[in-house]
Amino acid sequence: MRRLRLAGAFAATVGILGSPLAHSADGCLVLLCLAAPSWRAIPQCVPPVRQLLRDLAKGRPFPTCAMGGTGNSAEHQWSAAPTNCPPQYTRTIDGPSGPIYRCDYSGSISVTVNGRLFTKTWWGDSGDSVTQFTESAKATLGRWDTRFDDEYTDWLARQAAGTIPD
Repeated sequence: MRRLRLAGAFAATVGILGSPLAHSADGCLVLLCLAAPSWRAIPQCVPPVRQLLRDLAKGRPFPTCAMGGTGNSAEHQWSAAPTNCPPQYTRTIDGPSGPIYRCDYSGSISVTVNGRLFTKTWWGDSGDSVTQFTESAKATLGRWDTRFDDEYTDWLARQAAGTIPD
């Protein structure tokens, strides 16, 4: 019942805040969308999140949300393999002075709910993104986009088999 109320409140809030005609991303709306089980499955989330990713790729700052409340926020960081890039998206190239690391994604957006990390969305300049859900997010949401987990599991299996390409 709690999950149903949470989903209903989320959908109502997105419907109220969402405007596909907005020219810049609304910080409150993208905060809600990035905390959703899959922002791509919510029609009101697709335009503002895609706009956000375009803005970030152009070096624009993450939009703010005055209504976020204490402990609820989003923070953007640029990727830096291998320290700020998940292992399944880190590529290693032999360089003249040692390994050169590359990340498949340009940056990440960490969404904090009630003072705790909830999701981390990795995004690329091409508009592709994948979301890493914390265990508390998974418990709260009940269902989520499993792409990040699936690709990590595949990476672990390939690592164990010794078949990870660079």
